[in-house]
Amino acid sequence: MLTEERFSKILSIIEEKGSATVQELMLALDASESTIRRDLNAMDDNGLLTKVHGGAIAKRQKISTHDEAVMHRKTMNAEEKQAIAKYAATLIEPVDFVYMDAGTTTGMMIDYLEPCGAVFVTNAIDHAKRLADRGFRVYILGGEFKSQTEAIVGEEAIENLEKYNFTKGFFGTNGISVSKGFSTPEVKEAMIKKKSMSNCKECFVLADATKFEQISSVKFAEFDQATIITKGELKPALKKYKNIVEVN
Repeated sequence: MLTEERFSKILSIIEEKGSATVQELMLALDASESTIRRDLNAMDDNGLLTKVHGGAIAKRQKISTHDEAVMHRKTMNAEEKQAIAKYAATLIEPVDFVYMDAGTTTGMMIDYLEPCGAVFVTNAIDHAKRLADRGFRVYILGGEFKSQTEAIVGEEAIENLEKYNFTKGFFGTNGISVSKGFSTPEVKEAMIKKKSMSNCKECFVLADATKFEQISSVKFAEFDQATIITKGELKPALKKYKNIVEVN
């Protein structure tokens, strides 16, 4: 079993039970005592759990239950977001049928898109206008407007998504956790993300390094369901995951 696989399984066991002994983990992972103790030391050093005598306990993370307003989020980690968006834009090809999720980092992609035949669907009014101004064909979902994130959400929007099959999708997130997946504070927005991701051949989550090890109220996808494009200081334990792409 690879190191990252052991880390993921250890986290799942400890977060489900709240704690685990070295012996329990040895049995569950069919690993030696020295391997488990080494893993626990490394995971404690990287803030993934709290090592105690004879085992480890879960690091109880604060759960975010509300969204920051879009205008405030645009100024947060702007340099990292620009680098992420610039790289993500290079992934779009002329033949692509793209879902672009509402969000500040996904919105930054628009300035870096090369003119091409790609077609877009989005749940963000501002994204739709800017894409159309750049000459792209764009469709916007209908439904309830959520002012806090400037996103279209709700049952009507989910019904709109039923007919689409996307080659690629680009998403924002409030939190990323190896064991808890991708999450966001509000149920309606989470359901839009979940549905649109299920309709994408390839999924990309755009998130600066501060989003890792954060958890929000509602999970919308598993950690391994998307390629994560990021920039910033990642803890060493996260660098081993093959679905994380760090941009320069």
